Amino acid sequence: MADASTAPQHRVAHEVLSTVFRVTPARGSSAAGTLQVLLWQRAMAPDQGAWSLPGGLLDPREDLPTSARRLLAEKVDLTEVAHLEQFAEFSDPHRVPASAGADRTLASVFLGLVRSGTDPRLPEDTTWHPVEALPTMAFDHAAMVHRARTRLAARLSYSNIGFALAPRAFPVSQLRDVYVAVLGYPVDATNLLRILSRRSVITATGETGQATRGRPPALYRFTDSYLRITDEFATLRPPG
Repeated sequence: MADASTAPQHRVAHEVLSTVFRVTPARGSSAAGTLQVLLWQRAMAPDQGAWSLPGGLLDPREDLPTSARRLLAEKVDLTEVAHLEQFAEFSDPHRVPASAGADRTLASVFLGLVRSGTDPRLPEDTTWHPVEALPTMAFDHAAMVHRARTRLAARLSYSNIGFALAPRAFPVSQLRDVYVAVLGYPVDATNLLRILSRRSVITATGETGQATRGRPPALYRFTDSYLRITDEFATLRPPG
């Protein structure tokens, strides 16, 4: 039997990736907002030309959240992240081809959110893509995007996480568009206002927005700008 000194040494790399979402505003009274994810295009093999989540190798001197924020700033010049949380580990031994540096690569994946109306300057190889129409994705990154979207939709049901997607002040119709973009089905604005007000998730600002027709709409804001569980057993379901 081979002892530890003669056994093959498996080299493991650890990368930190971020699935960063934003919702672009609806255009026109009948349109809905669009959930987008931030991707950069790979310039080198493997999977050259495919689109990837921003990230890189974990710095051994950093914890995971610090590494995730640093990599977003360094790789895609993104610092305006309203919320960032680790949500999954991807550890399939074959998820990334072995390279000279490692036999396998583990991935810690974060969910990041950018407020609507925020339009950070991005490098030329980086852009926002609709989640419903992803381009050709590298490795297992498409699965990461879909799992992150599922996590976000669940969070909308039982927490105030919408604070990290909505503008700081908004009419209820705009908040509804955020929920529709994430959930993928219609949401009634009146019912949404009733639920979120009852849970003290949103608060009236006492101000009004610009009117497109009729009376100017009342503006609201999120009561808190940090993640708070509001009803751990709540579930938002499609109508009918």
